[in-house]
Amino acid sequence: MLSSFIYAFAFYAVVGTAIALVAMRGIRDQEDYYIGGRRISGVVSALTYAATTYSAFMMVGLVGLTYASGVGAFGFELFYLVGTLLLLSYYAPKVWSYGKERGYITPGDMVADRYGKPVARIMAIVVAVALIPYISVQLIGVSLILEKNSGLSFSGGVLLSAFLIAFWAFLGGLRGVAWTDAFQGVFMLLLAVSTVIWVYNYGFSESSFFQELPKLGELLVVPNKIWTPMRFISLTVPWFFFALTNPQVFQRLYIPKDGVALRRMVILFGAFGLIYTILVTFLGLELRVLSEIGIFPGVKDRDAVTPALLGMMPAWLGVAVSLSIFAAAITTANSIVLTLSSMISRDLFDSKSLYAGKLMIVLLTTAIAVFALQRPGYIVELSVLSSTLLLCQLPLIFGVFHWKAGKELSAGLTLIAGFTLAILLYFTKANPLGIPASIWVLTVSFAVFFVSSKMEKT
Repeated sequence: MLSSFIYAFAFYAVVGTAIALVAMRGIRDQEDYYIGGRRISGVVSALTYAATTYSAFMMVGLVGLTYASGVGAFGFELFYLVGTLLLLSYYAPKVWSYGKERGYITPGDMVADRYGKPVARIMAIVVAVALIPYISVQLIGVSLILEKNSGLSFSGGVLLSAFLIAFWAFLGGLRGVAWTDAFQGVFMLLLAVSTVIWVYNYGFSESSFFQELPKLGELLVVPNKIWTPMRFISLTVPWFFFALTNPQVFQRLYIPKDGVALRRMVILFGAFGLIYTILVTFLGLELRVLSEIGIFPGVKDRDAVTPALLGMMPAWLGVAVSLSIFAAAITTANSIVLTLSSMISRDLFDSKSLYAGKLMIVLLTTAIAVFALQRPGYIVELSVLSSTLLLCQLPLIFGVFHWKAGKELSAGLTLIAGFTLAILLYFTKANPLGIPASIWVLTVSFAVFFVSSKMEKT
């Protein structure tokens, strides 16, 4: 399998680099580099939004979470999708219109226009710190796959992933990322379908999945001992607001070429997300049922479920699925790195230079690789941590569209208070009054915003 993966990876790397080089030709300024000149079609916008959103978290993290915890994982991910579509249906046209009319390039541009440049600088620092764990998830996921099935060490996988993330974003900017995302998004979906079908044929030749499904017992109901109401809320609330609080997808709302392309992006993303979610969670349930009947080995580390599966597959399919997971991680990571580069160079340092942005890509990717090498926790929890840290932005974003309250002081205090609280609750593992950290962060952020807004008036 090692030699097959090397050949497949080499082909993948060459194709991706060629796309980035072609995209590089059209880059003239930061608008071209960071948001594709606002000229991206609806189909490509949908695929880049989907590929940026659905990452190694799905085929590694969510498969393992479903295997370990049952149907609650499907509800968890479906809650995210429903929330995202609700938010996009209302806010996406507004964000796109504001961006086009006022020339916004980063999410911070909108915040600076409403609350002032110092607030955008604070926000750039917050999202940079918050998203390092989330990007590290992508490197951790693919490195686990590579370590298990290709002979490459975990650290080697991290370094290889980091290089491609930085290289493709450095060369092609958003247009290069979007074009590779479109190709990789289709590839991810096709391989998820193939994996589900192969597992079904492999494990259920003598009895059907639905005949054996009752063996899962309480994993088929929610709540259960794993999915308690508080755990469900703590994991799902940060995901529900993902479309507004995560800058890499928020910035994607600037890129469609017109209103028709924007609507097509939302509709096609919804279809992609629903199909992919069903496939991935079904795969996790398939594997758990097979463990219960002794065909698939019992796996205690849920992040090792997919690597264990790949080791059982025919070499050609294992290579293809490994590459699809690698592609999913790369698409998410280079999108985030590109967005963070734009926010740090433009919002934090007020630089309009493309060279400053490209240098920031290299520095950010290096920091992310160092973090990933520590492998600090489970993939799902790291992802949710990042989204919890970003919840402090929500009052500011709502304020742009819904109320006049809030100026520079209240906006800055909100970001600092919400972010600090999220960090404290995570490291102390505290849930005061039994209430999840995400609820505390939202409550405190909104409270600080409105209380300090009253003080500003006086």
